[in-house]
Amino acid sequence: MPIREGAIERAKKIKCVILDVDGVLTDGGVYVAPDGSELYKPFFARDGLVISLAPRAALITAIITGRSSAIVEHRSKELHIDLVYQGCRNKCTAYADIKAQTGLTDEEIAYIGDDIIDLPVMRMVGLPCAVGDAVPEVKDAAQIIANERGGHGAVREIYEIILKTQGRWDEILTAFQTNVNEVAQ
Repeated sequence: MPIREGAIERAKKIKCVILDVDGVLTDGGVYVAPDGSELYKPFFARDGLVISLAPRAALITAIITGRSSAIVEHRSKELHIDLVYQGCRNKCTAYADIKAQTGLTDEEIAYIGDDIIDLPVMRMVGLPCAVGDAVPEVKDAAQIIANERGGHGAVREIYEIILKTQGRWDEILTAFQTNVNEVAQ
């Protein structure tokens, strides 16, 4: 996994991770039913597990996605993600709202993206990250590039780096062992 110089220092400051959906939380495919509705989105269970445990280590998760989907709404609720912005072609507006809602600064926020729609926000955050199969422009902008592809564990990789860098990974393991009632995959 490519980690650029200075990325670890940046990771120590992160309090919020913003995720794109298609191509980051999923494999990027758009699966359409015969009636034109979205048929399904293939989420990765290990990504979901770390997202649902992250608040126990004081790490907020938010979503900004260009598409709108009832499936994303359902998955967000399942993973206890409150900051969800769908149908955002200009992700900068949603990013500004996340900062206002959380009171966080740019340097306290990470973003995981895969395509050029993610670049404007990636250029603002303290820790821009990319999935392994991101487009070259996104990889160039990223401080951390996962080995795994979107929808196949890239989110889990990046969360682990952030949490381990902050010395909080053991909190996640302990939280999982002591209370699994609110954990989702």
